[in-house]
Amino acid sequence: MPISVGVHEPSDNPDSKRIKNTLLWINENGEIANRYQKLHLFDLEMENGPNMRESNTIEPGNEILPPFDSPLGKLGSMICFDLRFPEIALALKRQHADVLLYPSAFMPTTGKAHWLPLLRARAIECTSYVIAAAQVGAHNEKRSSYGHTIVIDPWGEVVAELGGEKKDEPEVIFAEIDPEKLKSVRKALPLKRRTDVYPEV
Repeated sequence: MPISVGVHEPSDNPDSKRIKNTLLWINENGEIANRYQKLHLFDLEMENGPNMRESNTIEPGNEILPPFDSPLGKLGSMICFDLRFPEIALALKRQHADVLLYPSAFMPTTGKAHWLPLLRARAIECTSYVIAAAQVGAHNEKRSSYGHTIVIDPWGEVVAELGGEKKDEPEVIFAEIDPEKLKSVRKALPLKRRTDVYPEV
């Protein structure tokens, strides 16, 4: 069975002290079939709030990988903070992505305000399924994650969701990816962009 998993990998630059934040797709033969490196790094500075600079330790990627085939349809890979940049998702949609992947570790502060609205927006504007696996609970004394793993359909409706409370045991979510619904939504709501007015990115 294929699996999508996020990992940290050494930099290709032997002189670099930073690492790569990578999303791997491992196929049914146990082979790494796709390797996406996170493009946008999370540097947060909130007044009287948490501060975090991912760019201190993580090396950004330099390319949007084309969608790749899977049993669920064509998958487009992104990671966490990439969610705030619709240009990536739209670029993947134009390359016929059916499902957008967003494994994440949102902070509780930003998660409560932005997690669901951003994910629903990406699903709606791309008429694609969104699968967002989310870390939950404390990483250490200084950092915790919001959780709320979720699957959203191309109409923007939540298909399945886990809570964000601290859990003593791991949880698993199951959801149906319906290719017929994908076709139906795209047929009913075709997104014909005015590229004569604004260029595609």
